[in-house]
Amino acid sequence: MSLFSDIEQDKIAKAIADAEKATSGEIRIAVDKHCAGDAYERAIEYFSKLDMDKTAQRNGVLIYLAHADHKFAIIGDSGINRVVPENFWETSKVAMNAHFAKGNLADGVIAGVALAGEKLALFFPYQSGDINELPNDIVYMDKQDNK
Repeated sequence: MSLFSDIEQDKIAKAIADAEKATSGEIRIAVDKHCAGDAYERAIEYFSKLDMDKTAQRNGVLIYLAHADHKFAIIGDSGINRVVPENFWETSKVAMNAHFAKGNLADGVIAGVALAGEKLALFFPYQSGDINELPNDIVYMDKQDNK
């Protein structure tokens, strides 16, 4: 059984697509069951593994969850990190954690996607000819690593 129901996965993918309509940025969700170490370090590893560091404007954002260990991280590439306020990712984590604390994982992810999308749209607005550089589906990394 997946962490998110089919309906929740569809809502998350739609939230990503909606956010990306207003920006050239890319948002992805990566999920593990466990993360033995630091979630931020794991997110950095997956950021590269998912080719998020290869977007044209270096404006990818990754939301990483290790659900069984109750860990998560949000990271942005160098382009977005140069322009968002220093505490932006921490502020986003607080908003997400409010949903997580109530057991609403999907709503927390959607809140993180919406906040990232707002900042991406502000600093990297959609321009004619922009293409969706990365898929919008959730990537279950524990399944990817076992291939």
